[in-house]
Amino acid sequence: MDTGYMCERKLRKENPQLHTLFTNSVFSMQRMLVKYKNIFPTYTDHTALHSLEVIDFCNSLIAENIDKLNTDEIYILLMSCYLHDSGMGITMSDYEKFKKNIDFGDYFDTHADRTVPDVIRDFHQEFSGEYIKKYAQFFEIPSKEHIFAIVQVSRGHRKTDLWDKTEYPDEFYVPDGNRICLPYLAALIRLADELDIAADRNLQFLYDIENIDNDISRMEFLKHKAIRHLDIQKDKFVMSVDESDQTVYKEVIGLREKLNKTLQECREVVEKRTPYSITQKNVVIVGTTN
Repeated sequence: MDTGYMCERKLRKENPQLHTLFTNSVFSMQRMLVKYKNIFPTYTDHTALHSLEVIDFCNSLIAENIDKLNTDEIYILLMSCYLHDSGMGITMSDYEKFKKNIDFGDYFDTHADRTVPDVIRDFHQEFSGEYIKKYAQFFEIPSKEHIFAIVQVSRGHRKTDLWDKTEYPDEFYVPDGNRICLPYLAALIRLADELDIAADRNLQFLYDIENIDNDISRMEFLKHKAIRHLDIQKDKFVMSVDESDQTVYKEVIGLREKLNKTLQECREVVEKRTPYSITQKNVVIVGTTN
């Protein structure tokens, strides 16, 4: 099944108005996303290129389920894919305003040494949610219900509880009457976000390593560089990994285990809370020395 641009094609064909709202926002979102480098200059890519990869992975994960999704769900998913990391490039002014609305729990009591970039990184899904709410009118998001859904799906890419029926209710509708399956959309973006790890999808992994003097960031790049390709098959994810550096390879094994844990969590949420399914059951590694 050809899943390339599948969601985008369906949205354009079946709801040109929402498709126009989405495409009108893309240019602004692209300009906004590059700002993460002001705070995180040595981080792996979080620009619009990453957003496009997340969309592509969502298309592959949805596959045959595409006919069950309505156009409001597709619009919400596409907007969320672009905006899920928007909180990583906020200004200091927005940081001061947004943090008043975020529940940090005992974070600052137990992480007294955390810098502003640390706080933003650790809670960037929450800062993204606040960013979306503040700039929703600028992005021409058509209703408060759409805003809520985009915020929740964007936040859902990490840490949020996808079982929470207040955060991700079973019954949620937008003004035209379309039902939005928030647990499914959030599970999709959470899984798709973690799948963007292969060097062949992000050339930055191949060229920027020599310019990194931070050991932790350098290892992150080396892990991604070693993952030559990630293939989504109907029943599994296949990682093609360069085994030549065993130290890096062991780190990749840990990354595979983390991805597999996310896969199982998302599969369970989707199976038990939605009418959909995620057909991939595990993550396997195929070794290569090329």
